[in-house]
Amino acid sequence: MSDSTAPFDDRPTKPALLNGLRCRCPKCGEAPLYTKFLKVMDQCPACDEVLHHHRADDGPAYLTILIVAHIVGFAMHFMWVAIRPDPLVMALVITFGAVGLSLLMLPRLKGLIVAIQWARRMHGFGQSS
Repeated sequence: MSDSTAPFDDRPTKPALLNGLRCRCPKCGEAPLYTKFLKVMDQCPACDEVLHHHRADDGPAYLTILIVAHIVGFAMHFMWVAIRPDPLVMALVITFGAVGLSLLMLPRLKGLIVAIQWARRMHGFGQSS
């Protein structure tokens, strides 16, 4: 159930999602969301929003695999039909591309999931601090 004393859209979803995709605090968008590659800060240094409530778990990894696999599948098909490279060259290009895309997308998708949880007041984010 939602807190009936809080305004309904005091946490707009769209700006929070954009901040999460930028790996920034979902509330203020000023401070970085992470202290390390995927370690979410316990509290935002700019706005003092408590962020340790997040429960991203395996969601970002599943989304990353889903998106990267579709991109890699299309790239493999395109390479084989249009270019016909040596199989070793194709395997190396696809491997490096998949790893690079995964490393690029994983923190952004985790930020997106943390931002959704913050905006929807999930997993303790709705409690007043």
